Amino acid sequence: MAEPDPETFSSGAGQRLGAPETLGISTLDPGHRPPSMPPGRHVTIRVRMLDDTEKLFDVSQKASGKVLFDLVCSHMNLIEGDYFGLEFQNQQKMMVWLDHIKPIIKQLRRPKHTILRFSVKFFPPDQSQLLEEMTRYLFALQIKQDLSCGRLICSDTNAALMVSHIIQSEIGDFDDSHCRSHLLNNNYIPDQMPLIDKIMAFHSKHIGQSPAESDFQLLDVARKLDMYGIRLHPAKDLEGTVLSLAVAHMGVVAFQTHAKSNSHTKINTFSWSKIRKLSFKRKRFLIKLRPDLNSSCPDTLEFLMASRDCCKIFWKICVEYHAFFRLFEEPKPKPKSVLFTRGSSFRFSGRTQKQLIDYVRESEFKKIPFERKHSRVRYNSRVQHNSRLSPLPSPRHHEVPSESGVPEDKLSSSPRHHWKESALVSAEDPAASRTSKISPAHQSNGHEDRQGSVSKIEESRGSTRRTSPEHPSQGVVPHSPHLSVPLHGMVNGQKSLEPCSHSLDGRQPSPLTSPLLNDACSIRTDDEDEVRRKRFPTDRAYFIAKELLTTERTYLKDLEVVTVSFPSAVGLDEATPDSLKNTIVSTFEPLHKFHTGFLREVEQRLALWEGRSNAHIKGDYQRIGDVMLKNLQALKPLTTNLHKQSEILLELEKACQASRKVEDLCRDFELQKVCYVPLNVFVLRPIHRLIHYKQILERLCKHYPATHVDFRDCRAALADVSEVVEQLQGSLIKMENLQKLLELKKDLLGVDNLVVPGREFIRLGCLSKLSGKGLQQRMFFLFNDVILYTSRGMTPTNQFKVHGQLPLRGMTIRESEDEWGVPHAFTLVGQGQSVVVAASSLTEMEKWIQDIKIAIEMAQTSNGPMSDVLTCTLTDNKCPEDSPAEAESEDDTPASPTTLEKPTPHRGNTMVHVCWHRNTSVSMVDFSVAVENQLSGNLLRKFKNSNGWQKLWVVFTNFSLFFYKSHQDDYPLASLPLLGYSVTVPSDHENIHKDYVFKLHFKSHVYYFRSESEYTFERWMEVIRSATVSSSKARFLNSKAPHPH
Repeated sequence: MAEPDPETFSSGAGQRLGAPETLGISTLDPGHRPPSMPPGRHVTIRVRMLDDTEKLFDVSQKASGKVLFDLVCSHMNLIEGDYFGLEFQNQQKMMVWLDHIKPIIKQLRRPKHTILRFSVKFFPPDQSQLLEEMTRYLFALQIKQDLSCGRLICSDTNAALMVSHIIQSEIGDFDDSHCRSHLLNNNYIPDQMPLIDKIMAFHSKHIGQSPAESDFQLLDVARKLDMYGIRLHPAKDLEGTVLSLAVAHMGVVAFQTHAKSNSHTKINTFSWSKIRKLSFKRKRFLIKLRPDLNSSCPDTLEFLMASRDCCKIFWKICVEYHAFFRLFEEPKPKPKSVLFTRGSSFRFSGRTQKQLIDYVRESEFKKIPFERKHSRVRYNSRVQHNSRLSPLPSPRHHEVPSESGVPEDKLSSSPRHHWKESALVSAEDPAASRTSKISPAHQSNGHEDRQGSVSKIEESRGSTRRTSPEHPSQGVVPHSPHLSVPLHGMVNGQKSLEPCSHSLDGRQPSPLTSPLLNDACSIRTDDEDEVRRKRFPTDRAYFIAKELLTTERTYLKDLEVVTVSFPSAVGLDEATPDSLKNTIVSTFEPLHKFHTGFLREVEQRLALWEGRSNAHIKGDYQRIGDVMLKNLQALKPLTTNLHKQSEILLELEKACQASRKVEDLCRDFELQKVCYVPLNVFVLRPIHRLIHYKQILERLCKHYPATHVDFRDCRAALADVSEVVEQLQGSLIKMENLQKLLELKKDLLGVDNLVVPGREFIRLGCLSKLSGKGLQQRMFFLFNDVILYTSRGMTPTNQFKVHGQLPLRGMTIRESEDEWGVPHAFTLVGQGQSVVVAASSLTEMEKWIQDIKIAIEMAQTSNGPMSDVLTCTLTDNKCPEDSPAEAESEDDTPASPTTLEKPTPHRGNTMVHVCWHRNTSVSMVDFSVAVENQLSGNLLRKFKNSNGWQKLWVVFTNFSLFFYKSHQDDYPLASLPLLGYSVTVPSDHENIHKDYVFKLHFKSHVYYFRSESEYTFERWMEVIRSATVSSSKARFLNSKAPHPH
């Protein structure tokens, strides 16, 4: 018999990371059910899960191993199934993994008498690479098994720490008697008794830690151990020394075995980058290394194993580990030889880790709640809000026909059809919105669960159904160790279907089994989406009113940042002045209460307008002006003190200057996810919201004819809000300037008195400064009296270090492109020094020159501030162009000021940092336009190389798009700064055959967004252009842009 030829990883086995991306076949692609069964006689196979429950699966004898594995993953609704596998004991009494390609009948000689174990096959180096909570839970169960059986060998301290996380997940917070009793009745590690006190000591430190957080912390401890994920294969070297070989994510690992102490010491690791070839011949396992002149290790290492089968089993798992962690895509099958065959045809089958991570991040699925078998922890309201795996669906239920045309809730639980009942969710399904993919360590971070108004209208044409989150656990039997048992035949508020597989001996189903899904998570085609869209109003006024609804939801969330999140994080501290607390409460609490009721009325009116309730009288409710008129009149008394918002900004700044602790608390709060824009931006939101009301009413009045029933109310409401806005306009300009100066002060290092009366901010952005070392990137800040130039040095605080200042009084400016031979260059000639700078483009140069000339005129004609901006240390070392003291490269820039305290980080995603990275600039006029063009709502997003559309709640503000799963989320999942992006309509060759789609493009980054109507399409194009096009051209382009449809 011919032995397998040595397998090479680099030749034809797949592409390395960084190769051009291609689409692979996934285990559970969105929109696909488990694969169909091949014809033939069926056999029942028993699988033991990680929670020690057993399930029976009915498969064809001719089915491949992949069919059975997909059934198991579908049964658990497991998305990241590629980390796992099915292992069993073969005829030689050795544990092997089920091959996905070979038929089951060729691998299991006696299927009815074989138990397959569902286990972790590939152990990643970092638990944060596991994106799903359920995946981390399964990994935690695997670690628990490895600890219990003695496979995961570690020190007593690490063992006690891991057990403490396990029991925190199972029994909750520490209680001395309860914890001791639990440890006496349950064994988690061999010889546990001497460690009980140490386990309890660790457990007492985990108070408040949720089960998801415990899983995360358990994996964090386990991944640092030498024996993490290690499955030892006995071997000997050529000298007869007893060794053990194993494979891990980094390569092949050799352990020395100590028989007396039953321990193992890692003696060498052969990384994948050093291995040229792995092969075996009979009982010899060969590792061929790449030549290394600096190493005394031979090029070929040879190990002896017990038999040829042992060699082959270890060689196979090495091939799979290498492919999973190192290749970009699944290896292609080798072409079969016509005459002779040599070597093994075995190859890795499935997604690689790179494909899996990209697949999970780009695809969206319905998260199904699952019950932890051993956990008796019950979440409080805060944890439940952040940790539950799916939004609660509506009690309504619609029958979903099966392939035979019979509704699925009528299907029997025949094992032959159980796999048909696990439906996956298409990326276009709005009900597939999942909670944010974050580590459990952050899932409970944030303020308490808000009892705000719950949406009563559907976000997408009748597809999203929700109920109030105030009652998230109705219908669940408390303290049940098994799957949640719904009352009255309901599963999570929906009619329950029959179980999808057998249970042994009348046992309860495995807690890993998810409730079956109804039509809210079934696949929806574009035709169905179009039918749902046509059921609802198409009048332009309806979409204008819907914009009022969506932006009001965002505004209410912003108010909650100030009224709920900020007081809970900063206001409870004794160092926070009472005057600041009282000012915030008296200003924002009444506004929050009012807008909560206003939002509820708008939601009810839109529900009536859409005809989903009281449909027989919906004609009387197809208007919004009366609701706005009534509420704006009620809001008017609350706006009388809005011109004093600047006092809150100054009060906050004063508190930070007076107390270092308050400053640290505010800085830490700004780093939280809930504070997605700078804190002082939220303070001015109430005034900005009045401007939005005015714009919405202007659009309604422009749309309605004078005879329309809603016209008179809209015009009256417009008159009321216009009066208030006009009164606040002068104060708003000053407050926006003050807010911007305070924000810039936090971004600059070396500034002493930036915020002084009379100083106005004009523009900030990147210019290249010419010096003896050539052109150096610098960040310039233009005010009405001075120009500051800075660089982003290697400072741990993410701040910009100021190098110098150029007073504007007496300054002249001239273009210098021909003088210096540098494109788009101009010279700033001041008193005693001159600076040559170059812009990134002609447009940028023209904007800078225009604004600087205006600022010079303002400095000449006014008695503006003349105080020195820089601190003493920088002023004394002020560096003219020819002075060597100035650090002209980032490498030369010193770190933060000398201090014994550890520097605290600042926000690294402010507009200053975006301009630095995008090499562009922004003016104060641009900021004002961006304030007027805030927008929010649902959009479908698609990446350049993806197939499906993902529904997201999108908020546009501060020149950025912020992405949420739904409008109820407390903080965004991600953001996309739009400076530098271009917004266009997709061309024909891009094959985006959808209506109302716009395209965002920056260098190689391409995103497609799809809106629901022509009006929303136009609005999104308008507001995004305000961020991507200079303010002087934005209105011109918006007025002349033709609609593509």
